[in-house]
Amino acid sequence: MSQDFTQHELDPSFVFDFEAYDDDLPDGQRWSTWLSVEPLCRGPQPRPDWVVTSQAALDTDLGILKTGKEADAFLLERAVPGSEALGESVVMVAKRYRSTDHRNFHRAASYTEGRSMKRSRDERALKRNSTWGRIVAAGEWAISEWDALKRCHELGLPVPYPVQIDGTEILMEWITVEGEDGTQTAPRLAQTRPDPVLLASYFDQLRDAMATMVQDGIVHGDLSPYNVLAAGERLVIIDLPQIVDLVGNTNGMDFLLRDCTNMCTWFRARGLDVDEHDLFGDLMAHAF
Repeated sequence: MSQDFTQHELDPSFVFDFEAYDDDLPDGQRWSTWLSVEPLCRGPQPRPDWVVTSQAALDTDLGILKTGKEADAFLLERAVPGSEALGESVVMVAKRYRSTDHRNFHRAASYTEGRSMKRSRDERALKRNSTWGRIVAAGEWAISEWDALKRCHELGLPVPYPVQIDGTEILMEWITVEGEDGTQTAPRLAQTRPDPVLLASYFDQLRDAMATMVQDGIVHGDLSPYNVLAAGERLVIIDLPQIVDLVGNTNGMDFLLRDCTNMCTWFRARGLDVDEHDLFGDLMAHAF
């Protein structure tokens, strides 16, 4: 049986609802890179509700937050234009490893001992500190921090949630406190003067976090009051690119003792009776 098809006019009540955006964005702004990175380059599940995944979102640089030896940290807003709803607007930290002209990876060999590299060409370039070697190093350290953030987050450690990695840029949670002037970056532990009760709580949190890391076979490697944030009553550990394998790195124990010394020195100066060797011994009980 044949059937005739006739062309009908569109129902006038059927309307396309869309908004056109200009591709010519100003300096300091780009379209969200969330969908342009591979799934493995996005943060672990379950993701926090505040993570913006919309393809319509824009990334806007808000200014520099911190300058470091190997990378600079910026504040970056990812938002759907005109929306402030949860999951459609958020401010994050964008950590960007520097260009080869400015990078200075501090004591890189001692930190990376025990890590494997798949390509011998890359390994040779790193050892020669050639231009390509420095490019490889930027990627290696970015990936190292990304992997460390994911690993620590999945262990339940107090670290910023890792949102995504794209080349040598890592987007992560912005750790904040509420102040008289509104939302601000949480201060470094070194900048705080906690009362005795909070000081003791901070030390307990730190010891528990270090114990969890040691139990998983890793050491921060550069832990100090300058890369621990005091977000109200909780501590958050940051700056993890140099994370060390406790057993695979021959300097693993030395790095752990140095971390203990750095932290105990600060806590003693604030009036808490702690000892780095006691802390080291306590942590080693979790290692084996």
